[in-house]
Amino acid sequence: MMRNFLCLTFCVFLLVSCRGTKKTIEISERPQEKSVNKSITTTVDTIETRPDISNIVFEDRLDKVTANVSTEHQLWNNLLEKYVSNDGLVDYQGFKKDYIKLEEYITVLQNSLPKKESSKNYKLAYWINAYNAFTVDLILRHYPIKSIKEINKPWKQRLWKLEDKWYNLDEIEHQILRKMNEPRIHFAIVCASYSCPKLQNEAFTTFNLETQLRNATKEFLSDTERNEISENELKLSKIFQWFSKDFNNGSLIDYLNVYTDVSISEKAKISYKDYSWNLNE
Repeated sequence: MMRNFLCLTFCVFLLVSCRGTKKTIEISERPQEKSVNKSITTTVDTIETRPDISNIVFEDRLDKVTANVSTEHQLWNNLLEKYVSNDGLVDYQGFKKDYIKLEEYITVLQNSLPKKESSKNYKLAYWINAYNAFTVDLILRHYPIKSIKEINKPWKQRLWKLEDKWYNLDEIEHQILRKMNEPRIHFAIVCASYSCPKLQNEAFTTFNLETQLRNATKEFLSDTERNEISENELKLSKIFQWFSKDFNNGSLIDYLNVYTDVSISEKAKISYKDYSWNLNE
């Protein structure tokens, strides 16, 4: 009897132990499931209620990724550094050998068109770079030539598609850039000609735009082959004659005095220099 009693006791012990183990397993698994569900719910709620800041983050990243060149203009910057001299002369033969890189940059432009909510500086930098890159592209399509004017209607040709629209140089200059009320764009965009402002050997960027435009303006005005400035006489580029309406915020003399070291008299005599359309190479 004693032996039967001990066997019965042992069996009861085993049964109780097994039930306890099962309960322990069930208790240990459930909190993990609840924790995962709670985590997922919190993440979804956060995404749904967070304000749309995609554009702000994007432009902020463009400004801060690098102080010199934002990501979408890096290819263009590399080409300018390689094929444009400090005097603004362009090595079109070199550009032509690296034409695939220029095509790659134009593809980048197709995918980074400014939005309505983009900052003014972002738009200006984008369209200035686009204008200059498209002008180089236009020349390369016809190179070797001696002047952009050898091309039939060079500023009217719709050769570049950005998203779903085809653009020409005229539209970018007159319908986009000039309407942004920034007259210094005339010293930043280049028509591939000797009397144009020099092509800068760096890309324009959102972050550095103010400094770049100011420097380009001062540089153009101090270039005696394009402008001769003294206190009582001005021999100016025809750019100031062609686009006189863009400098109507005050007098032209007032405008020039901001960017020159010469104190120009309000009574200074103004004339305009001949314009050379020879290729800027």
